[in-house]
Amino acid sequence: MSVSKKIKLLLVEREMTMTNLAEKLNTGKSNLSGKMKRDNFSENELKQIAEALDCDYNIVFTMKDTGKQV
Repeated sequence: MSVSKKIKLLLVEREMTMTNLAEKLNTGKSNLSGKMKRDNFSENELKQIAEALDCDYNIVFTMKDTGKQV
């Protein structure tokens, strides 16, 4: 699942709109919408989005052959 889809699911869960999220991030709705369409976020932006949505942000790499997570 793409990051944008995950953000959209969280917005529904939090009963927020893209406009609400853009306001919390101090950015324009059109800027956020563009990033969502391109699914193009920096790690720092993802941390800010997680904070705005009251979520933890974790990056996990899982080795395909062993299932070990790093």
